[in-house]
Amino acid sequence: MSSMPISISVQGVSKVFGRNPALDGMTLDFSSGLMHGVIGPEGSGKTTLLRLLLGLLKPTKGAVVFYRDNEPVDFESIRPEVAYMPQTQSLYSDLSIAEHLDFFKELYGIPQELYEQKREELLRITRLNEFVNRPAGQLSGGMYKKLGLMCALLRSPRVMLLDEPTTGVDPISRREFWELLYRLLDQKILILVTTAYMDEAERCGRVHLLERGKLVAAGEPRKLLAEEGVSSFDELFLRRDIHE
Repeated sequence: MSSMPISISVQGVSKVFGRNPALDGMTLDFSSGLMHGVIGPEGSGKTTLLRLLLGLLKPTKGAVVFYRDNEPVDFESIRPEVAYMPQTQSLYSDLSIAEHLDFFKELYGIPQELYEQKREELLRITRLNEFVNRPAGQLSGGMYKKLGLMCALLRSPRVMLLDEPTTGVDPISRREFWELLYRLLDQKILILVTTAYMDEAERCGRVHLLERGKLVAAGEPRKLLAEEGVSSFDELFLRRDIHE
């Protein structure tokens, strides 16, 4: 698997379901080695955008283009290097942490020696070593999310797409989850996190604010807040609602 960076360009993308526009002329750039936050309330188009990036949906208009080392590539050629963590529960409640890792090792065809190395590393950084025999159905919300992240990371992806990974997780576990994501940036991975939590926007290297299927602002969080003359992203969205 290549170690060259992967980036994504969303070029004038619209997606319409029936008569309802889920995305409306959206243009975004997701560069490698950066934590991107796609921020917006429910119904803003965050999950639709991720499904387009994954090829699960086709744009009504526009295009999604992937680049490896600044050269355009077909999505199928990099699919094994893209990991996705959905918002809804996707693990098996009766399988333990260890059994999940073994299952995904076989699914991804990871060589045994590499698997043992990755397994030990992931259990250490998630601090789940002591719980390897606990079924997923008996894990706390934060531990469940960590297990989902471990399963995604087993294949050493170059792109991580996470759909509201901290929804329903207690504040301490949310902080720990973000700390795990920060560690991945050292590997020059493109990380894209969607969230409706406005406070999480400031944890990202670059934010893309969505509302009603449109991109309303993008940039480095603190710089963007300064440009908008607000102190928080809650205030930014509230002000936009008042003005509309």
